[in-house]
Amino acid sequence: MIVTAETYHVPVLLKESIDGLAIRPDGVYVDLTFGGGGHSKEILKRLGEKGHLYGFDQDGDAEKNALADDRFTFVRSNFRYVANWMSYYGIECIDGILADLGVSSHHFDDETRGFSFRFSDAPLDMRMNKRAGLTAADVLNTYSEERLADIFFLNGELKNARRLARAVSLARRQQTIKTTADFGKILEAQLSAEREKKELAKVYQALRIEVNHEMDALRDMLKGVTQLLCKGGRLSVITYHSLEDRMVKNVMKAGNVEGRVEQDFYGRANSPFRLVNKVITPTDKEIQGNPRSRSAKLRIAERI
Repeated sequence: MIVTAETYHVPVLLKESIDGLAIRPDGVYVDLTFGGGGHSKEILKRLGEKGHLYGFDQDGDAEKNALADDRFTFVRSNFRYVANWMSYYGIECIDGILADLGVSSHHFDDETRGFSFRFSDAPLDMRMNKRAGLTAADVLNTYSEERLADIFFLNGELKNARRLARAVSLARRQQTIKTTADFGKILEAQLSAEREKKELAKVYQALRIEVNHEMDALRDMLKGVTQLLCKGGRLSVITYHSLEDRMVKNVMKAGNVEGRVEQDFYGRANSPFRLVNKVITPTDKEIQGNPRSRSAKLRIAERI
């Protein structure tokens, strides 16, 4: 499959998310989810000669889209290590940080990556970084039944998590689960016909989150960017499901992922952020052109 910046990912809420950064021409900015570079290109358009942008992505395919611009530096790494990398580059504070937490179009459309149940016989991989870690097949074949149930319930919010885990446990005793076809046969009898696609999406989401340690990475990233943003710096984050959105919302409102509100002497909420506006969602026109944007939510906050 030939990967280009144009086919890798269609940027979601492009104008709104970049406008929310209130870009200074001479500022330092970070795109934590570079992908096809759509958001990064828009940031560079608004930067002057003295401005600089760092683009993070752990996927080798994304690195092929790196921008040939002296004001841009590509960092092949998980965004959970943003604080370490900024220290490496000698950056003490950042004027704006963008994160689009959605899985790229490329990952869903490349059947060799195993991110989508649309493909009938694809390998169950699901790793964002193909160089390391367990695959989805490894998780399904080696995790205990109890641990699988926890994954389906906590990461996918599936009410039938225990039944699904039991079905996987029984099936793998007969045959190793290797492909989406193998997994599909197991799930077929466990999912309600009227909600099959929605429940399949949740099952695949649950596995993907586990394979890539997404919640742990997001927690580390949010802690790092809270410390990195300059006073007046902006954080612009696009979320797609309730687990990540809850974490982002808590950090912006309370300064921590748990949402624990600390108060000053006068009883006022003591948060490092000020919310810039209400949650922004895609227009009907954007959803028609890019159906994957349907569940997107944009939250913007300013460091105070």
